[in-house]
Amino acid sequence: MIEKTLGHIAEKILALDEASLSSLWEKYKTRMEQFDTTKEWEKAAIIFFIINSVKVKNNIFNKQVVSKQEGKPGSRKPFPDVSHLRRIK
Repeated sequence: MIEKTLGHIAEKILALDEASLSSLWEKYKTRMEQFDTTKEWEKAAIIFFIINSVKVKNNIFNKQVVSKQEGKPGSRKPFPDVSHLRRIK
């Protein structure tokens, strides 16, 4: 039951646009930095990590696609490693 629910959540998240998610990154980063013990803070923390997860997934995906194309004629050089993730203390 839990796995099925998580699968449905993942499908919905995969349907979201990374650019739209990224535009919300700063908002949820700021909210996480303003810790309190409310459900709203907990939801903000989950949303923040979902946004980061999508960014990491896409970064890994793009690197893998590029690395598989490297040996093919006319392939492009890999994307530079541009990570927008930051460590929050």
